[in-house]
Amino acid sequence: MGEEIAISLKNVSKCYKRYTRPVDRLKEILLPGKSRSQEFWALRDINLEISKGETLGIIGQNGSGKSTILQIIAKTLTPTTGEVQVDGRVSALLELGSGFNPEFTGRQNVFFNGRLLGLSQKEIEDKFDEIARFADIGDFIDQPVKTYSSGMFVRLAFAVAVSVNPDILIVDEALAVGDIYFQQKCFQQIRQLRDSGTTLLFVSHDPVAVYKLCDRAILLESGQLVLDGKPRQVIDLYEAKLLKKNDVAPEKIEIQMSSNANGKKSQENTSDLASKEESDEIVINLPEVSIKFIKFFDEKDKEIESVISDQSMQLSIGLLFLKSFEDPHIGFKIRERTGEVVFETNTACMGEKVGRVNCETLLEIRFQFEIPIRPGEYTITVGVADGYLGEGLFRQTLLYAHNFAVLKVLRNQEAILWSGIVNLYPTISILTSNHV
Repeated sequence: MGEEIAISLKNVSKCYKRYTRPVDRLKEILLPGKSRSQEFWALRDINLEISKGETLGIIGQNGSGKSTILQIIAKTLTPTTGEVQVDGRVSALLELGSGFNPEFTGRQNVFFNGRLLGLSQKEIEDKFDEIARFADIGDFIDQPVKTYSSGMFVRLAFAVAVSVNPDILIVDEALAVGDIYFQQKCFQQIRQLRDSGTTLLFVSHDPVAVYKLCDRAILLESGQLVLDGKPRQVIDLYEAKLLKKNDVAPEKIEIQMSSNANGKKSQENTSDLASKEESDEIVINLPEVSIKFIKFFDEKDKEIESVISDQSMQLSIGLLFLKSFEDPHIGFKIRERTGEVVFETNTACMGEKVGRVNCETLLEIRFQFEIPIRPGEYTITVGVADGYLGEGLFRQTLLYAHNFAVLKVLRNQEAILWSGIVNLYPTISILTSNHV
């Protein structure tokens, strides 16, 4: 038996009319037959199915249609064309404080929104103390919402949204507001809902949050669905498109797919990426620069296939330049299996200059570092750019290859037992004194 579908969108589009002057809208109403507006399609032919219990990350640049698709699913917006089916109780945390009356107190808004979400008066009364405790805004619960800070606003809104035990929870960037303690509490609550079978739709510009929460992601661009896949690949494509957008010559950059991690690329256009498999990698590679090899060495320059945790190693990157560049820089990124970045840097960030590289030069650059990370397999991403502009920005992207090599980290049998992201090498001092 197939998976049950919580949300289904078939050929969904949303069109807005834009008018040069407000009076043009009135003229169009009073004098029908002549359009005085311009059409803006926020969404175009979106086909999407989300299974019950699935967590979906929605990624895209501003204006890509992320909020529009969420509002259509939440039924606060009607599509221009297409069919939308939603199975289950929906709780949505969309624009900051949406659905709250600023003149009402926090307490009044809890009851008002609770009823809108389908709870009875008795159910809200039973849950109120729990909601107030989660929001943790103290006596402000009985003050008008218009007096709240943005952090207090979202605290109360989130507390109400998760209190109804929704079948579908929609969160649109709201968790970017608030202090770290509240954000941690929110993510813990979201994980509990996810683990209990709640379907989650999550919009965020924070890749780490998408990696940790979502088992699937989609990339929207100009209202169209560009890629539907695992979060790692979708975020890789999103970042590649940002690099292209910020490049001095974006028209020269082609975003390609690599069928594996050895640099063999297919020539597919990004408009066809939605049909690609998860094994494919996102690659930016101008013909003037290519990776010839990646090797690992120990501190004594002996080539190795794996490294022991807590020990030193060297990452050697061989690059062939078929064009001269005045100010090239090389960087690398280490990622764990889901795509979360463990570490990244480049020659510019390290305050180093490669200097001019002439045409037909094979350049080898070695980074030396320790590996204070837990055992496992990690991927190496390589980036090459020309013209450092400061603050991590470059004039031109020459190469960006995700997951080009795999680094195997083995357990250090002599090290302490630890868990987490990085080994902090703790030591212990025990002091005693006589209590008087």
